[in-house]
Amino acid sequence: MSAGQIAAIVAAAAFVLLVLLLAVPLIKLGHTLDEATEAIRKAHEGSDPLLSGANTTITHVNTQLERLDGISSNVGVVSGNLAALSSLFTATLGGPLVRVAALFYGVGKAARRRRKTGGGRGRRRIGGRR
Repeated sequence: MSAGQIAAIVAAAAFVLLVLLLAVPLIKLGHTLDEATEAIRKAHEGSDPLLSGANTTITHVNTQLERLDGISSNVGVVSGNLAALSSLFTATLGGPLVRVAALFYGVGKAARRRRKTGGGRGRRRIGGRR
């Protein structure tokens, strides 16, 4: 064996040692990637029922919102009807009611004045000032 052959054997042994040293981290990296793939697969399987439940909840919420929209439109109609009824009541009874109240106020004021002056008979002058 010549020196060149020994050098070639040493170089080949060093290369084999280098490949073995690099193979260990590569094998560990492969296991890590396998575990990551398994974790992603499990997360995906667990997310299907979660997404299905979320879709069901959103459908239920949309149904309730449609009902609420109907209720709010009915409330708007009822409030419009009450406003019309209130204005009708004011127009129908408001004027006469004010007149009746004014009449009672005037009668009460006249009665108080009459009581205050002692009956008022014979004391009132017609057509003049007091």
